[in-house]
Amino acid sequence: MYQKGDYVVYGSNGPCLVMDVTRLHMPGCDRKRKYYVLRPVNSDKSTIYSPVDNDKVAMREILDRQSAEAIIDEIPEIEFLEVESEKFREEQYKDIIRNNNVRDCISMIKTLFVKRKKRLEQGRKFTTVDEKYLREAEAIVCSEFSIALGKDADAVDQLLRNRFKLVKEKPKA
Repeated sequence: MYQKGDYVVYGSNGPCLVMDVTRLHMPGCDRKRKYYVLRPVNSDKSTIYSPVDNDKVAMREILDRQSAEAIIDEIPEIEFLEVESEKFREEQYKDIIRNNNVRDCISMIKTLFVKRKKRLEQGRKFTTVDEKYLREAEAIVCSEFSIALGKDADAVDQLLRNRFKLVKEKPKA
């Protein structure tokens, strides 16, 4: 069980601060259940109330500094995302965002980073769908690493961009 003051990753909301663990006295809430009161790091205006025993939304501890640094060092070796079907590409992106696994998000970022570069070199636009999910994945990874590394978001963003510049194109099968 998480405690007040802990940081957790809550579904597609990304990193959240546990503001309280309490029983809620609000309409529609079971007064016998304990709830996490969560404040998403990327939104001061939102509050999430999640039952402590919730099994519908993935919640996990935020990465520690050592794990975050190790993953950053692994970026060039993390596999590219294999899009199994263009028809279901957006659904695959949604699943990655919803599951909030940092390595999967990095895999998607790498893939979309290379895809954007190729399209621009061909004089073509980067698709709106790809741009949307690239930004979402970057925000998830950047905000979690920012907390784990104790650095501001801009510094982490620049660090990650420098690592992604080292990514070589996906080899042809």
